[in-house]
Amino acid sequence: MQFIDLKTQYKRIQAGVEKGLKAVLEHGQYVMGPEIDALEKQLAEWVGAKHAIAVASGTDALLLALLALDIRPGDEVITVPFSMFATVEPIVLLGATPIFVDIDLKTFNMDPAKLEKAITSKTKAIMPVSLYGQCVDFDAINAIANKYNLPVIEDAAQSFGARYKKGASCGLTTLACTSFYPAKPLGGYGDSGACFTNDAALAQKIKSLQNHGQDRRYHHTLIGVNGRMDSFQAVVLLEKLTLFAEELQRRREIAAYYDEGLASCREFFTTPYVESYNSSTYAQYTLTLTSPEIREKLQGALQAKNIPTMVHYPEPIHHQPAIRDLQLYSSQSHPCSEEAAKRVLSLPMHPYLEKEEQTVIIEALTSFF
Repeated sequence: MQFIDLKTQYKRIQAGVEKGLKAVLEHGQYVMGPEIDALEKQLAEWVGAKHAIAVASGTDALLLALLALDIRPGDEVITVPFSMFATVEPIVLLGATPIFVDIDLKTFNMDPAKLEKAITSKTKAIMPVSLYGQCVDFDAINAIANKYNLPVIEDAAQSFGARYKKGASCGLTTLACTSFYPAKPLGGYGDSGACFTNDAALAQKIKSLQNHGQDRRYHHTLIGVNGRMDSFQAVVLLEKLTLFAEELQRRREIAAYYDEGLASCREFFTTPYVESYNSSTYAQYTLTLTSPEIREKLQGALQAKNIPTMVHYPEPIHHQPAIRDLQLYSSQSHPCSEEAAKRVLSLPMHPYLEKEEQTVIIEALTSFF
């Protein structure tokens, strides 16, 4: 059994991928070829944003968004401590200070009720994470951001394809960034990502920044980076987009089957909570165990039955050595993030997970408890 099955998906798109890769080999534009333009157009249409900029990775997308907003040393960027480390890396690399706002334990997303008191005169942006595939409460966060005239950057590395009320992830904020790492709901066959915005000036700035700050060849008006997507990744993503709506529906069906099958174990763990106004991509199907001590034993019992599991994420960011060494957070506690890190456990989730496999997983869990 696989935690994520990319091989089955590849069999469905193999012919299209091979045809597209052959076209790239023939025209020779391996970086920023015509496939990039086609992909950016389709990505923008998916989320209802005016501009999509294909970039080299999800981490680069966050870095480029911060660069476009002129984040500098001494600035503060508000984010969450329960996420992948890549959320914070670009902030620190630019010399800015990440200011953490704790999560809501039901959704694992930023708690808007805790946001306003984190804002200071040094705050230059708010960067919530739409974790596990569910959008943050953006009406609440955008309202606070507007009050203080602050831009909002959605870290949508796991939520591309999700819906929030009448909008879509990546089309709800000043800027949004996603990842197309292979394990994501929409993933390439290597690192890649994208930035989204409705602001034409920001879009143009990101396009320049991702290409060494050029406004034309060998004329550099900004200090940028090499953040370009290669044409091969665009080929793969264009093919995968043809299946994406179907695969999102399958993820929701698989999540519903888990929910139903695991209902008898609710005293031992909770299944993912999705707000009534949201639809999730279920980038992860994550249980929250009522007892943190049981996680290691449960993982071992499932592994003995060849059922893979993952912990996303075992340490909150403010506990990571690289962040502790900054000596900014020695006395800070974010109890919900710290508790989540001890109690979360993700089960296999991908569009090609068979019902028989799910039944084995469900039976193993119910038997254990």
